[in-house]
Amino acid sequence: MGGFFGASLKRDAMMDVFFGVDYHSHLGTRRAGLAAYNDTVGLQRSIHNIQNSPFRTKFENIFDEMSGNAAIGCISDSDPQPLLIRSKLGTYAICIVGAVNNADALMREYFDHTNGHFNAMTGGKVNSTELVAALIGQKDSFAEGIRFAQEVIEGSASILILKEGGNIIAARDRLGRTPVLIGKSEDGYCATFESFAYTKLGFENERELGPGEVVEFNAEMIEQLVTPGEEMHICAFLWSYYGYSTSNYEGVNVETMRYRNGEIMAETDEKKGITKEIDYACGVPDSGTPHAIGYANKSDVPFARPFIKYTPTWPRSFMPANQKDRDRVAKMKQIPVHELIQDKNLLFVDDSIVRGTQLKETVDFLYDNGAKSVHMRSACPPIMYNCKYLNFSSSRNEMELLARRIINELEGEEGLKYIDEYSDGSTERGKKLRKAICDKFNFASLEFQSLEGLIKAIGIDKCKLCTYCWNGKG
Repeated sequence: MGGFFGASLKRDAMMDVFFGVDYHSHLGTRRAGLAAYNDTVGLQRSIHNIQNSPFRTKFENIFDEMSGNAAIGCISDSDPQPLLIRSKLGTYAICIVGAVNNADALMREYFDHTNGHFNAMTGGKVNSTELVAALIGQKDSFAEGIRFAQEVIEGSASILILKEGGNIIAARDRLGRTPVLIGKSEDGYCATFESFAYTKLGFENERELGPGEVVEFNAEMIEQLVTPGEEMHICAFLWSYYGYSTSNYEGVNVETMRYRNGEIMAETDEKKGITKEIDYACGVPDSGTPHAIGYANKSDVPFARPFIKYTPTWPRSFMPANQKDRDRVAKMKQIPVHELIQDKNLLFVDDSIVRGTQLKETVDFLYDNGAKSVHMRSACPPIMYNCKYLNFSSSRNEMELLARRIINELEGEEGLKYIDEYSDGSTERGKKLRKAICDKFNFASLEFQSLEGLIKAIGIDKCKLCTYCWNGKG
């Protein structure tokens, strides 16, 4: 995944952009970068690997190295950025949030028309941000170029550009799959992925860009370059999992959505009489916790934290790339509260169940510490498809997805015809899926939030949400 922040101010913008980018650290763990403009030096840029050290540590000396009244920055799980580009449109810095799935086809077409070239990384891969810049450069203005790039990209691309002179261009993806918000203060304007990033820095809400909308701003003004489109498919997983609790997207707060989502799951379990046998409702930390609080509040089952993640020396951002080592580190983080586990019937709510590898470690850990039973709830439907619009999942093969793997075990390729039935817990196939997972993980029971329940919790029209990872409809 990834996130960005940029500001153009009447004063030096580096401090605001430093903290604004830092507030996006939950969205990426691989690369981070900053670019700034001042009249003396021009455009400057710095990029660091943040896999073994957080953004703040890697960029703590940036104020000695860079300055400017306008700056942009990003956190990324993919390619290094921002990049500095020199083209017929001028020299500028650019970063993107999204995924370009048809990069090879776009490069072939680019070569045929321009005889140009790209810097190649190991294995011949091209930085997606450089490719987006090349697409933009085929047109006579940034507005035309951005619109062209977003039309030909299979995937998505929200874009932030810092021009020579200090103007910033912010563009939301053509279908608004990720958010872009504009903040305003007495010193100027900013653009951000996460809304709380600018409110904490003293900016007020100016506007949330519509799908495909492009604006240009500096410290004095903001101008619309491209009007928003009618069609929107914002990622519903923003609220369920990877969006930050204090953020608002399309006017809907993440934390309160998760409370509502938990309440809806509790209502479903109450009708089945399941809540009567539960001692504690618990969240798989951290993003499962608010869903569990909503569940507890609605069901009158006490909320508890039977284990605590030891984060001072095991922060989330620096998990090893190797899955075996990731599982071991995840287990080492978990410190049990024996009084809340021993001989207790526990119901855990997780934000999602993707591959299930770390979840099995968690359940085994609870039983090893004396749990009587462990019930599991997923705050979203079974994940059936790898996202093809955003880079928020490390799964590349759909057989890595637990639900798809179980379907394959139960019915082979024939089962792919019945994914909708497997998603629905009221059907025979849906019941078999849940029982097979329970048997594999030793759950006392398992249920997934329904797609209808998730959409109700978000409170946005279904046609405006991307639900591809659950039902293949983007």
